[in-house]
Amino acid sequence: MIHVFCNKRGSGKTKALINLANEKVLNAKGHMVYIDDDNRAIHELHRDIRFITTTNLNLSDHESLYGFLCGIVSENYDIDTIFIDGLSNIVKVNIREAEVLFKKLEGFCKNFNLCLYINMNDDICNELPDTIKKYVA
Repeated sequence: MIHVFCNKRGSGKTKALINLANEKVLNAKGHMVYIDDDNRAIHELHRDIRFITTTNLNLSDHESLYGFLCGIVSENYDIDTIFIDGLSNIVKVNIREAEVLFKKLEGFCKNFNLCLYINMNDDICNELPDTIKKYVA
């Protein structure tokens, strides 16, 4: 299952995603991963949530992000929830690439029985096609 949160920069998306992760970890049956483009959230997350920063990983496009997510799950099959804070900060994607990415992520979530929560900035959200809008909360 994929959940997308779209709003303007500075609207509190990150704070809300951190709070959601901290709430969900209390009743989680599997492991949780929080992915961000910087280290700011590391001390705000519950210690049972694995934090990964993409700062030095050189993720350049939607394909590298998808491969990165596959690597995370292949390393630990007990992961059931992944949070991605700031998709457009982690990789640069246009609308067409976003559609391809979300189609892959849909299959990824089904294959590995994952919940995926993604924060996106308003600048890309205004142009979302229906194939992605169905995930917007």
